[in-house]
Amino acid sequence: MSKEVIATAKAPAAIGPYSQGVRVGNLLFTAGQAGVDPATQQVVAGGIAEQTARTLDNLEAILEAGGSNLAQVVKATVFLKDMNDFAAMNAVYTEYLGPTGALPVRTTVEAARLPKDVLVEIDLIAEVPGRLRTTDGDFVQFAAI
Repeated sequence: MSKEVIATAKAPAAIGPYSQGVRVGNLLFTAGQAGVDPATQQVVAGGIAEQTARTLDNLEAILEAGGSNLAQVVKATVFLKDMNDFAAMNAVYTEYLGPTGALPVRTTVEAARLPKDVLVEIDLIAEVPGRLRTTDGDFVQFAAI
């Protein structure tokens, strides 16, 4: 099975040797994203709520670039600098991923230190529903086998 690299200017550029996202078949895997403004490459002002919102905006941009969206997320991994921020992160997370009904499975852990000293980092796995990207970049419907 081949891998397709997913990239968008609507999310921060990678700060290392990795892709923003990779699509394999009908699954899209994102790299960990943080509360970094893609225009400035700087951490957004504010606390855990602001950083979580920007993180999820960045992830949404990557998913959309790969033909998916937040409603199709099946797995999330959340890294918090301080587990005391869990409730505040969770409130914002639920605003983004809760309206779809079936919440994705999730792992949340506390990390001693995150890149750029952010408060939260999240990566996602999402389904790309019923579409394949053609060589010219368009999407076409496909039937399940």
